[in-house]
Amino acid sequence: MKRIFFVLSILLLSGMIFSQEIRYKTMTDIPYYDNDFQPENGYLHERCLLDIYYPENKGDFATVVWFHGGGLTGGAKEIPSALKEKGFCVVGVNYRLAPQAKAPAYIEDAAAAVAWVFEHIKQYGGNPSKIIVSGHSAGGYLTCMIGLDKRWLAAHHIDADRIAALVPFSAQTITHFTIRKERGIPDIQPVVDEYAPLFHVRPDAPPLLLITGDRELELLGRYEENAYLARMMKIAGHTQTRLLELQGYGHDMAYPAFPLLIREIEEKTR
Repeated sequence: MKRIFFVLSILLLSGMIFSQEIRYKTMTDIPYYDNDFQPENGYLHERCLLDIYYPENKGDFATVVWFHGGGLTGGAKEIPSALKEKGFCVVGVNYRLAPQAKAPAYIEDAAAAVAWVFEHIKQYGGNPSKIIVSGHSAGGYLTCMIGLDKRWLAAHHIDADRIAALVPFSAQTITHFTIRKERGIPDIQPVVDEYAPLFHVRPDAPPLLLITGDRELELLGRYEENAYLARMMKIAGHTQTRLLELQGYGHDMAYPAFPLLIREIEEKTR
């Protein structure tokens, strides 16, 4: 009888442990550049902040760094509600915007934010080997740039290949239209140069999941740009590139894409 009572007690205690509710905490407006970095640049220190949403009572968790969209001219950091209470951390990032800033400031900021996560996530209980980078539209563009062009993270002594996966939503893979506008180039004239993810195709990049809306409903050429990047990555020998097209959705494809991102986080950070 005592043995049965002991076994039941252990089972009940185990159930209590496994059913323990995860608590989440949000910290806001954390600067990701050192205070002495470009001290004369007030806009940088005003804009280059991040929010972190993380599980307080769970260790070894994965982290997704999320870059907002807005054409590199607007938008603000966010913790998407679809990514909350999923057992992982979300870092929402602000970066400098045009016309107050010009290329490559946006990309430099994105790299600095991801480097901050690599350097600090252990302090919050996270695992730096389980970092995924994602974002919508301009945020997807920044995701691709810092993941494929290794020099931006290398400036912070971080190897871009340490990223567990890249999951851009509706990313521009040619040179971004805002950067082209800075040069007086119209939207419908494609350019592929150092500021284009397509320029940095390589076989040894992190796993890459490209997600776009319907090719007939997306912004001009957005699906085709991603299809071309996917094709060239595969030709280069990158075996972990995939492309998903969400039928029936235009550039507002983020909502149905979030479950795909969550699945990717789970699969790539087990």
